[in-house]
Amino acid sequence: MREHGIDVLVGTTKGTFIVSGDQNRSGWKVTGPHCEGWPINHVIGDKETGTLWAGGGGDWHGAGVWCSEDGGVTWQVAKLTKGQMDEWAANDQDFAQMIGWTGEPAPFADEFSQVWSLRYQHGTLYAGTKPARLLASHDNGRTWDTLEGLTNHPSAPDWNPGGAGLVLHTIVTDPNDSKKLWVGISAAGVFATEDGGASWERRNRLSNAESCTHHDHPAAPRDGETGHCVHNMVQAPGTADLLYQQNHHGVWRSADGGRSWDDITKGLPSTFGFPIHVHPRDPDTIWTLPLNGDSIGRYPPDAAAAVWKSTNGGATWQDQRRGLPQESCFFTVLRQAMAGDHRDPAGIYFGTNSGSVFASVDEGDTWTEVARHLPTILAVEVLDRE
Repeated sequence: MREHGIDVLVGTTKGTFIVSGDQNRSGWKVTGPHCEGWPINHVIGDKETGTLWAGGGGDWHGAGVWCSEDGGVTWQVAKLTKGQMDEWAANDQDFAQMIGWTGEPAPFADEFSQVWSLRYQHGTLYAGTKPARLLASHDNGRTWDTLEGLTNHPSAPDWNPGGAGLVLHTIVTDPNDSKKLWVGISAAGVFATEDGGASWERRNRLSNAESCTHHDHPAAPRDGETGHCVHNMVQAPGTADLLYQQNHHGVWRSADGGRSWDDITKGLPSTFGFPIHVHPRDPDTIWTLPLNGDSIGRYPPDAAAAVWKSTNGGATWQDQRRGLPQESCFFTVLRQAMAGDHRDPAGIYFGTNSGSVFASVDEGDTWTEVARHLPTILAVEVLDRE
């Protein structure tokens, strides 16, 4: 059995990497690339069993979910759709032999090109795809079914793709109720189910707060709803319906399970960003990493990196900069590239498109670069080996 410590699970454009620290959250070491160098959009782990899953793919590989049951030493892929490599292999015996192609049909043919997000709860593994659909597996990712209630939602014909396409990038599950889920789709918004996925409600409504009415960006809230281009969403601990959302035009808070949303962006240096993270024990403590804007570079304002923290549910914000680059900093932190551990004080981790992983073991007061020169980082999650 591996000794106690922290594994930061990193999805990149060139495979999965694991950045491992010791019990004191120090002595960091990198292993990888895993998953045969596939583009990996999300990596998660189950603390109880140590099982890891990595979802990704693309036009070349097709979509798939990789699984490791030995802490990342070995991996097996459940390939879900075919890619260009399958077309080549079908017509080139030498190429087929070189890549070990078996010709086994993909269960979803060419219905989607990538797995974008994963979530494991109540014995079910969920996967979000591009184009947007939600899959569920009850056997650790070996076989999958589509939750047709979302695919067939009446609004689906009007869903518009965001900059990265029409992706289901966020899956939130209720730890106390296996029937309740929320998903975020760019650019269609937030959807929720309370019957295990049989039916879904679109939940983008603005609250009646005056702060929710004045925006001037095409992707901003309008017509009584929040901007549909949601970037990320988290559920606060110990609560049934407290959600936070970072979208294309600000940070938002919902106290009623997404049925209405309040704008809590005031105090942040910009309205644009991707990740948001909530404290593992305090529902009013959240972190986000604002960028300067969607069409002016997507890097930290003034090219000086800062994570912004609120301890009162977004009423006020404070920047946290110690240990982060404060000049000539042009990296981007993508939607799934911030996560945390459950220790006290809580650890916060984020990855950049320039290949660095930064960690704070004091809830953001100070930061250390624990890995660098990785491929473009698409996602960060944390598995605590207590």
